[in-house]
Amino acid sequence: MLKFTQEHEWVRIEGDVATIGITKHAQQQLGDLVFVELPEVRKSFEKGAPSAVVESVKAASEVYAPIGGEVVETNPAIVADPSLVNSDPMGAGWFFKLKLANPSEVDALLDEAAYKALLG
Repeated sequence: MLKFTQEHEWVRIEGDVATIGITKHAQQQLGDLVFVELPEVRKSFEKGAPSAVVESVKAASEVYAPIGGEVVETNPAIVADPSLVNSDPMGAGWFFKLKLANPSEVDALLDEAAYKALLG
């Protein structure tokens, strides 16, 4: 199941684990990424908490946890090569995986149609 936030993060739910990244729209707004900082594995976040940092040639921005949970995996490939987020933000450019603390938080996220409507 694929969901989105109003802050332009995507969330792919598989069982009780959510893979999180930024959308193509967010990537386009930021421009070419030059730096990514990911959270530590086993760190827990409340929904809405800053969880990662991205820097581009234009700006630095925080990535927020779209749902609460514990980090179970991060994507070291985007730390080594931030351009992966530029070339494939919804695939190889994923940021981290969270074990869901409260699966009902997923219900508050946008589906693809609602996210497209948000973008106009």
